[in-house]
Amino acid sequence: MFTGLIEDVGALSGIDSNELGARLTIRSALAAQLSEGGSVAVNGVCLTATEISAESFSADAMNETLSRSSLGAAAPGSALNLELPLRANGHLGGHIVQGHVDGVGTVASTREDGIALVLTVSASPELLRYVAEKGSIAVDGVSLTVARVDDGGFDVWLIPETTQRTNLGEAQPGRTVNLEVDILAKYVERLLSGAQ
Repeated sequence: MFTGLIEDVGALSGIDSNELGARLTIRSALAAQLSEGGSVAVNGVCLTATEISAESFSADAMNETLSRSSLGAAAPGSALNLELPLRANGHLGGHIVQGHVDGVGTVASTREDGIALVLTVSASPELLRYVAEKGSIAVDGVSLTVARVDDGGFDVWLIPETTQRTNLGEAQPGRTVNLEVDILAKYVERLLSGAQ
């Protein structure tokens, strides 16, 4: 489990893809805190570290992960938001983020409003049904509060701390972002539907 509070922005130094999936190699100071078999959220996707050096780590991504997230289109040099799992004695400063990406959205526009950078993200109706104004959403693994939502997408407002500590500060229109909706909304829907 994660919180959506990014600990480092790493760089994708290599990606080795084939018909079975891909192995990503990521340069980050967090590599020193990982162990083989340990979890790490990469742009909001929970991956397992497979090889670790002092300055980088590798993780395998299966085809399901590559097709459901933006990692399949990532290129060497891409900036990636990284977070280590929440420890049992840690603070839940963001919201409950599982690292199970529900789908992708597209940055439709960006604009400045005072100190904030406003991102408008378009998303499918299948995802937007779980998005609520003033509710939580993870965008590329970053825990954010939804400021506005309509039938085509939603707005999130980024404070300077977020734009400086994550890769969202460089987001441009057309960029694909990973989205994880609030898990509580999905459970409530399932319970109310009477699904067995």
